[in-house]
Amino acid sequence: MSTATRVPCKAFNALMPKPRSTSLAYPSLSPRSLRAVPLRTIFTQSPCRRAEAAATPGQSKAAPPQKPAVAAKARTLDNLEDQPLTLQEDDPSNVDWTRSFHGLSTEPFSKEAAAVLLAPVDPEDIEIKPDGIIYLPEIKYRRILNKAFGPGGWGLAPRGETIVTDKSVTREYALLAHGRLVSIARGEQDYFTKEGIPTAVEGCKSNAMMRCCKDLGVASELWDPRFIRKFKAQHAKEVFVEHQVSKKRTKITLRKVCPVSSQLVPARLT
Repeated sequence: MSTATRVPCKAFNALMPKPRSTSLAYPSLSPRSLRAVPLRTIFTQSPCRRAEAAATPGQSKAAPPQKPAVAAKARTLDNLEDQPLTLQEDDPSNVDWTRSFHGLSTEPFSKEAAAVLLAPVDPEDIEIKPDGIIYLPEIKYRRILNKAFGPGGWGLAPRGETIVTDKSVTREYALLAHGRLVSIARGEQDYFTKEGIPTAVEGCKSNAMMRCCKDLGVASELWDPRFIRKFKAQHAKEVFVEHQVSKKRTKITLRKVCPVSSQLVPARLT
């Protein structure tokens, strides 16, 4: 429906010619028949215009819309998208490990495998972080799994896509052993530069493997508070150190047999 323009009555009357005396122009008509006729509003067509939002006082009317900053950041991670997982045609089981829970808790493993998985952890294999958290290196977990199930008898299957944020990488994995699902865990790993993302992806996979091994009882002592306190009392020490460059003082925890890093020197307490 086209828009219209309303013509004022006063302007319309000014355009109409003024009639002469009724007695001279229309001698045969009576004054009653020459009553004033009510004016009608005349609408004329005009071009359609699209409604525009009013500009704010601090914004120019012709200013182009700003592109979100997320789009520019997403372009840097386009090459990190995971491809859809496809099943192998020669796989007789034809199990989709991205969604399946095939073989979960169907039967226990053999006594030989259970003895390897539940074996007490060697204190010489335990490492300690500067903040006091004890851990077992990921290569130790892989050796235990290889000894229990044999090389090729276990593996990690991704359960979803890799999620890359501004500071960390995370992905969900499933631990498989002898064609059965054992455990599911989500791994995570921090990174500092864009070039370190591939290394963080590999660290995320190892972190998920270590978390899955908790369900198998591997190195379960590392989550026992009493074992942690006993291990620190026997094998750890706390040292106040000073960074040689920044001169920042802090307290770190390390094994008694391990020396202080070359970038740190023991701080003098005054």
